[in-house]
Amino acid sequence: MVLAIAATFIIITVNNNRVADNGPLKEKTAVVYRSAGCGCCANYVGYLKRAGIQVEEKLTEDIPAIRKQFGVSDGLSSCHTTLIENYTVEGHMPIEAIEKLLAERPNLAGIALPLMPAGSPGMPGRKTETFNIAGFSDISSSSLYLSL
Repeated sequence: MVLAIAATFIIITVNNNRVADNGPLKEKTAVVYRSAGCGCCANYVGYLKRAGIQVEEKLTEDIPAIRKQFGVSDGLSSCHTTLIENYTVEGHMPIEAIEKLLAERPNLAGIALPLMPAGSPGMPGRKTETFNIAGFSDISSSSLYLSL
């Protein structure tokens, strides 16, 4: 029974995290700060790699300090922080949002998908709500950037 549940979890996670490996992010480089013991963060790193992104993982147990260093407020926080092309990307961000960010190059420090919503890249379950992605300039300033 446990094996069947685990297999279902893996299938749902994989289905929610399909990406093309020949898109506009191919061969971009990202640094992901994450905890060594976090399985959803490891899933997210795999998601980025499947999109063709070269990923450097930096394992740390002090994610709050990393978020603070890169201007992510507690209200926008998730379980890992990614740096790509001079932007901070917080949380289980869909590739579409990263592509938009890098194509438009807005005057922002980064974007964030707070918490760990079901069905987001790296997370199990089905997407049941709109992903409201915030753009932020610093730790005290954010607004809606994109809804997916």
